[in-house]
Amino acid sequence: MTTKRYVTLILILGSLTALGPFSIDMYLPGFSGIAKDLNTTVAKVSMSLSSYFIGISAGQLLYGPLLDRFGRKKPLFIGLLVYILASLGCVYVADIDTFIALRFVQAVGSCAATVASVAMVRDLFPVKDIPKVFSLLMLVLGLSPMLAPTIGGYVTEDYGWHTVFLILMFMGIAILAASQIGLPNSYKPDTSISLKPKPIIANFLKVLKEPQFFTYAFTGSIAFSGLFTYVAASPIIFMDIYHVDAKTYGWIFAFMSVSFIGSSQLNSVLLKKFSSEQMIFGALISQSVISLIFLILALNNLLGLYETIAMLFLFLACLGISNPNTAGLTMAPFAKNAGSASALMGAIQLGLGALASFAVGIFVHDSVVPMVVIMTATTIIAFIVLNIGKRFIKEKIVISGDDKTVIGH
Repeated sequence: MTTKRYVTLILILGSLTALGPFSIDMYLPGFSGIAKDLNTTVAKVSMSLSSYFIGISAGQLLYGPLLDRFGRKKPLFIGLLVYILASLGCVYVADIDTFIALRFVQAVGSCAATVASVAMVRDLFPVKDIPKVFSLLMLVLGLSPMLAPTIGGYVTEDYGWHTVFLILMFMGIAILAASQIGLPNSYKPDTSISLKPKPIIANFLKVLKEPQFFTYAFTGSIAFSGLFTYVAASPIIFMDIYHVDAKTYGWIFAFMSVSFIGSSQLNSVLLKKFSSEQMIFGALISQSVISLIFLILALNNLLGLYETIAMLFLFLACLGISNPNTAGLTMAPFAKNAGSASALMGAIQLGLGALASFAVGIFVHDSVVPMVVIMTATTIIAFIVLNIGKRFIKEKIVISGDDKTVIGH
């Protein structure tokens, strides 16, 4: 593979991966405007975020078998088309219930891009390169929380929140064109894959029973739900509690993403000396300590705007290191069922993310404490799941620091 081809693939796969997060982050500064225009509350508007997470989670399970049965590009085309039409619907929505429903449909469309991008990484690159590729995708992915809320803040204040969804629609069109033209047919359609419910469920159960899958999928997903907690709570924390305006909120959100991007790139360097397993363990230990300090500060009313930003910055840095490694080790055992494995991994991650965002909507109102409690709990649970799950792995694929893939016992 030439360098030019490699860079092109990373950019297109990265844009596919970034579509969902862009759809989440870009409209966050417009929560107040949406609530006003649709005659509802900000808390009710936040339900559209939960419905989006539920839509992605459900859609993961839909596209997994489709990507294995029909290849990668056809389901991807249909999903992006659904996303484009739903985005257009959000531009002209007149009531909050329709808006929440359209966000669900928009999510179902966008997650085709998410599942396809992860599966195609497994198709196109050798196992030993997967964590590095995921780290590079995070570099592209990281641009979304840097750019999306900042652009969203300016667009919302100057042109209104409707324009945000118009921009998302055109993004969908551009990504659809790039993926159809620039991506190869990386997987031959497998006619042996049944689309009937019973064999689909059986296939998912087969994937789920793989000890290496359930250990790292649940470890990574539970830890990563801390990010969903932060995303869902951030409009309330920064705009309602600390009283920053939409544009400032966008810049704060962008600054936070520097932590996630920087640590994910540091991960690529550290993988030369440490294994993915060591990186995950170290990141979760650090995240646990940071979460507990964060919780102590919150309970004692020692957090202002800048202290909260600093603690969240450190928390997100840990996720930037652990996430590409848990994703790599989750996907490593699968070649034939990469689409289903990718879908199931995404469904678990987004399902737990939806629960976390729903909890934020219920508990986070006028204090930072509930957000920090959720983040601390998920971190500690993830660490416990990792240590229990590793006991069930009798034979595992280990991605070592010298880039050699070996079978460990």
